[in-house]
Amino acid sequence: MHSFRIFRHYIPASFFILGFIEGLTFFLSFYAGVYLRFSGDAQTVAEHFGALELKALTYSVVMIVSMVAFGLYDRASWFMDGYSNMLLRVVACFLFSIFPLSVLFYLAPETALWRGATLLVLAISLLGIVGIRAFFLKVVDHSIFKRRALVLGTGKRSNYIKKLEGQTLLMGVDVVGYVSVGEDRNDDPDVIQYDRPLREIVMEGRVDEIVLAIDDRRKGMPVTDLLDCKMDGVSVVDLLTFFERETGKIKLDLMNPSWLFLSDGFRVSTVRFMVKRTFDIFVCLVLLPVFFPVMVLVAAAVWFESRGMESVIYKQVRVGEDNKNFTIYKFRSMRANAEVDGIARWAEKNDRRVTRVGNIIRKIRLDELPQIFNILKGDMSFVGPRPERPEFVGELEKDHSYYRERHRVKPGLTGWAQVCYQYGDSLEDAYEKLEYDLYYVKNYSIFLDLLIIVQTIRVVLSGQGAH
Repeated sequence: MHSFRIFRHYIPASFFILGFIEGLTFFLSFYAGVYLRFSGDAQTVAEHFGALELKALTYSVVMIVSMVAFGLYDRASWFMDGYSNMLLRVVACFLFSIFPLSVLFYLAPETALWRGATLLVLAISLLGIVGIRAFFLKVVDHSIFKRRALVLGTGKRSNYIKKLEGQTLLMGVDVVGYVSVGEDRNDDPDVIQYDRPLREIVMEGRVDEIVLAIDDRRKGMPVTDLLDCKMDGVSVVDLLTFFERETGKIKLDLMNPSWLFLSDGFRVSTVRFMVKRTFDIFVCLVLLPVFFPVMVLVAAAVWFESRGMESVIYKQVRVGEDNKNFTIYKFRSMRANAEVDGIARWAEKNDRRVTRVGNIIRKIRLDELPQIFNILKGDMSFVGPRPERPEFVGELEKDHSYYRERHRVKPGLTGWAQVCYQYGDSLEDAYEKLEYDLYYVKNYSIFLDLLIIVQTIRVVLSGQGAH
């Protein structure tokens, strides 16, 4: 199965279809729960709740968003969790959904249900989702969730795919084989020899797409055969685009400058800037009243732990959009003399510089809350690459090409690298995160921002990457 590309972000078609089926299940479960609560009396339902369409749609959207937040549409969870872990994740999602539903019912009473009806709707939905997931895991062949790919080439570039076969990042791909062409020819019995028309190899392997991984395209590109396959409906993609789609990052060691300016993406416009800025302000104004009491409690805890001897807010210079420095705000989570020698250091796991209160607020990211004011000032966006310190940026720009490209957009409170990768505490981690950051810079949209915000909930709740 192929992927849908929504606002330039790739979503596997199999999970898009599964989401549609489960969304429909939520919608129908809403009706079933309400009518069961009133013994099927349509007149009583109409008198108490009026039309149910909008309520059912709102409920379905909240539940689907909750499932995305809990990683229930991630390839890794689907292929590696197993049924028991999947069931636990679904139950946790339903328990969590009670909170956003309660807030929604309070803020928009026209969407609300009675408590008894709501519990029935949730119970029926849970049975429906568990049944669907059990069916897919037990009965449906997992291969239908995978794209059958034929790799053209057996040299160095094809090894990038071979090394990842069977790993989480390529769980959605079934590599049919590697075709030896041009200078890549070899006598490996596991390699498919190019001794007949390529379309015959494609038909025998029931191939969905061909990945171009030839080391030297000038000497071995079978243009005519590829065109025949393309006209037969088989997609043809280059290796870098293949990795971008499957891994959600841009492989820097495969990239060349021409791909940067010839590929789709990296679009900047006044309209996009205004929409993103409006979105940032809206999210901050919604979150500020909700988290303000929490911020007061955190500030009090930090102040009491230091006995009022240290500042509650920690200020630090970071690099922002267009490589311009700005001052970032955080709740103090380290000792005031954490860098008494003046040398900038990466935060480490079990860092001894972190205070007791700091250890708690860093795990659930409460130390980042003052950055809401950075966003309102315009120094940051809600979603974007995490801002680094100038000392680290100078070092990283020397070692890694294209590092300064991540500064084409405003840095963010959360980001694509934060939800896809662990906490970075070294130059090697910064390189890995750069690949995710460039994917975001290339493909960012409000849709991707919303997806990142939803997945950030999972990261915070699981404590993933917290140092």
